Amino acid sequence: MRYYDYLMPSVNFMGPGCLEVIGERVKILNGTKALIVTDKFLSSLKDGAVEKTIGYLKAEGIDYAIYNKVEPNPKDINVYEGVKIYKENNCDMIITIGGGSPHDCGKGIGIALTHEGDISDYAGIETLTHALPPIIAVNTTAGTASEITRHAVITNTKTKVKFVIVSWRNLPQVSINDPLLMVGKPAGLTAATGMDALTHAVEAYVSKDANPVTDAAAIQSIKLISKNLRLAVANGENIVARENMAYASILAGMAFNNGNLGYVHAMAHQLGGLYDMPHGMANAMLLPHVCKYNMIANLEKFADIAEFMGEKTSHLSTIEAAEKAIQAMFRLSSDVGIPSSLKEIGIKEEDIELMSINALKDGNAFSNPRKGNEKDIANIFRAAM
Repeated sequence: MRYYDYLMPSVNFMGPGCLEVIGERVKILNGTKALIVTDKFLSSLKDGAVEKTIGYLKAEGIDYAIYNKVEPNPKDINVYEGVKIYKENNCDMIITIGGGSPHDCGKGIGIALTHEGDISDYAGIETLTHALPPIIAVNTTAGTASEITRHAVITNTKTKVKFVIVSWRNLPQVSINDPLLMVGKPAGLTAATGMDALTHAVEAYVSKDANPVTDAAAIQSIKLISKNLRLAVANGENIVARENMAYASILAGMAFNNGNLGYVHAMAHQLGGLYDMPHGMANAMLLPHVCKYNMIANLEKFADIAEFMGEKTSHLSTIEAAEKAIQAMFRLSSDVGIPSSLKEIGIKEEDIELMSINALKDGNAFSNPRKGNEKDIANIFRAAM
């Protein structure tokens, strides 16, 4: 017999226009001055998520400071820059605005503020011993789901390796998923973040730590992504597709936050750390190759995935249906414009050995449904080349 926990933020707002609750929620958390953690692009947008958030804060008489230098694949140096601004401005809470990078950076800032030593010392599972400042996460992409998860992924600039701090203490108190903030996002970003969400759902569904509750969320996420990602990429103004992708991302986050992930993420973290490759793109390019490797560990679930992705499987054997799932992943990735090979975007053969060694040390590797070794991981990387 096994038992499970199920973690997500205490309060989660979803649907068009829900950003308007942010001022009220800051007050409920007794916040008086918030550090807004975001990136330069989002902070420069007229009438964008940052400007709208500031408007709602001002309306409630809430002060703020801004750290807007978060980089893709947030670095430890970003965390410490944010800590400095938080302290200098006597902030008492954190608002993260954006996709996974600002959310992870904001969590990292909270960790560094409340825990001594280098932030990388806390890599691992449930290593945190103190409460973080209150965090409200305002999400602007349908992909990482970091706004509802206990994961903080940071890049060590000395080693160029990503590390993950997994703790219930990382959970934001409030998540806000307003699809109006996602309208008009570039097709490439929409594709990469959408495939990131699919990776979360698929890896959680076949994870050795999956359970019926995480399965339910993963299944619905896979269905929504399969029906809506192409539409969102084709027309960024399609609010129905945007809203459905937002729900899909949240559901995928609920699934992997509690059922964990696998080799796709363990390997993608190496591409992000060493090459600064966008996380969603790395996941998208690796997903079908890892699934092909994992397939024999759970043929029935991979056959299910084919059906969830809209494939006709009633006339097929279980293994034939499972293979259809892999084909569907390749096709969706191609349809939304994800590059087909790692080599074409500059990944080098000579780095595969080191990346394979580090991937097996990544915390996500331990819940993969099939147990592999460094040679297996290297062969998956080469298959994706």
